[in-house]
This record gives sequence, C-alpha cells and structure tokens, in this order.
Amino acid sequence: MILIAAILIYAATKPDTFQVQRSTHIAAPPEKVFERIEDLHQWASWSPWEKRDPAMKKSYSGAPQGAGAALDWDGNNDVGTGRMEIVSTVPPSRVVIKLDFLKPFEAHNQAEFTLEGGDTATTVTWAMHGPQPFMMKVMDLVMGMDRMVGKDFETGLANLKQLAEQ
Repeated sequence: MILIAAILIYAATKPDTFQVQRSTHIAAPPEKVFERIEDLHQWASWSPWEKRDPAMKKSYSGAPQGAGAALDWDGNNDVGTGRMEIVSTVPPSRVVIKLDFLKPFEAHNQAEFTLEGGDTATTVTWAMHGPQPFMMKVMDLVMGMDRMVGKDFETGLANLKQLAEQ
C-alpha cells in the first residue's frame, strides 16, 4: 500500500503538460514539403498510422487544404477514433493542427509542423503538445507520450522525406 501511495504521489509531481517533438532534414524546398502537410488528403502517402489500419474509415470536411481542412477517422485499436483540423498555416513554414482523440482514450492536443530552409533543403519539426491529466501522469511512469508516439513521428518524417526528395 505504501508503494502504491508513493507511486501516486510521484506521479502527481509530473508536469501538467507534455510535448513530443522530432525533426528531420529533407533535401527539398519548404514549398514542396509544405504542400504534403497542409493537404490532409496527402497524409495517406506518408502518415505512419495509415499502414496500421488500411481499412480505417476517413471523412474529409471543410476547406480542401490549409486552415479549415478537417479529417475524421475511425479505425482499429492501433489508430483509434478522432478528428484533426488545420487551424492555421503560414506558407511555407508552419501548419498548426487541433487534434481530438476520442478512442481508445479521450485527449485534446495540438500538433505543429515547422519548416525552416532555403531553396534546396528544409528542416521539418513535428511536435505535439497538450494537457497531461493525473491518469496520464501515472501512465507516463510506464509508457510516456514520447515512447508512445515518438517512433511514429520518426517514421512519418522518414516517409515524408522519401516522398519530398523524389
């Protein structure tokens, strides 16, 4: 009982927010990379979650691309159910996305893509941040957000790199 109390007390000291971030260098101009991020229809070609559930149901709404473009998805336990909406863009350097996860657990986060570069090369940073309620703090002791999605960000960025460099 004392061990459980100690774990819960320790979990309570964890930060109230989390952030996961990965970057990669792509041998392509920012405009070429940006167009693959701001158009949610193009995510099927590079998103790491597409391969986890090829039968995932997707519904697009709002603007065709950029601010206001939205994607609702409903998939297996690996991808869950949720919605993402692009809330702002600064071509060709930034895309901000509101993420609402409904299953397997509810969470409301924000993802940001930052692109920095010149005519022939771009550094892309994919970050996600959001609140970390108490139960997430407890889960963080075993399997933190970085371990849960960090590898997926790396895979997605590698896929994006491969496509943009073609």
